[in-house]
Amino acid sequence: MATAGKRGVVRALSVAPMMEWTDRNFRWLMRQISRRTLLYTEMVTTGAALHGERDIVLGFDPAEGPLALQLGGDDPRALAECARIAEDMGYDEVNLNVGCPSDRVQGGNFGACLMGQPSRVAACVAAMRAAVSLPVTVKHRIGIDGRERYEDMIEFVDAVAAEGCDRFTVHARIAVLAGLSPKENRTVPPLRYPEVYQLKVERPGLTIELNGGVRSLDAAAEHLGAGVDAVMIGRAAYEDPYCFAEVDRRFFAEAEAPPSRFEVARRYAEHAEAHLRAHPRRKASAVLRHVLGLFTGQPGAREFRRILSESRDERDVGVRMEAALTAVRRAHERIAEHRAAAGS
Repeated sequence: MATAGKRGVVRALSVAPMMEWTDRNFRWLMRQISRRTLLYTEMVTTGAALHGERDIVLGFDPAEGPLALQLGGDDPRALAECARIAEDMGYDEVNLNVGCPSDRVQGGNFGACLMGQPSRVAACVAAMRAAVSLPVTVKHRIGIDGRERYEDMIEFVDAVAAEGCDRFTVHARIAVLAGLSPKENRTVPPLRYPEVYQLKVERPGLTIELNGGVRSLDAAAEHLGAGVDAVMIGRAAYEDPYCFAEVDRRFFAEAEAPPSRFEVARRYAEHAEAHLRAHPRRKASAVLRHVLGLFTGQPGAREFRRILSESRDERDVGVRMEAALTAVRRAHERIAEHRAAAGS
């Protein structure tokens, strides 16, 4: 099944929306590492988007783009109004969450439980698409308990595709709505990648993005080679943000080399200081937590994390960052000296 009037461009890689993680500071950090990867907000409920303080709930730095707003809700009118706000603010895409399995989300009748209501999701997509010219996309699971078969997913996808959904991001696990926590729902249900591949084969006109358990760029490349249009990486991107350093050259044919980890760290320190000046009630630790994984797998990574997370000095983030980077340099120097001594 193909849909007419597709909107937007297909970006091979994206970083998943993650509650309490993909805020504007983390997105700013990721944009220093990759200019082309599609980034997402945390999920924002329609109530928060419509009635909350807009700059706090929806504000972003234009430098974060391309950026998608992920919405949580089940009311087509409210979602359409949120989509209009997103377009006016300069977002590049609006995405509907049909994958979150938490009890709170189920209580609001949105997230993964909507997979049991394909016609409702289709109506939501239709309303948003009629309201804006932005791409309107859906992130969903393979299924939910009681609707676990591949045929159930096809029924859901076909209903939503008929209303013009521009991309389906498929988390390749079912969501167990009764008996598993959100954390367990990310690991306990088995991954079913072949069914996402099959979806693309049987619905070649649809744009299909695979999500779930992707831990490296090599794994992303394998999934792309299997035929899907795009791959979304979640926690691996947060735990090791510099793993995206080669994304632009490898997946987007960019020629420019990425900045070094040291360059990214210093840029982020400057950003953090500016953010804290603009928001004096915020704690430095709340901003610096996003950069703790920047040296994952590198000598000195533990000291880097310790210095940034343990210091009680809230006044000068730049000084703290330089101390942390000095610890990393010293760790590299010790290894170089050891290797030189071993080779002599």
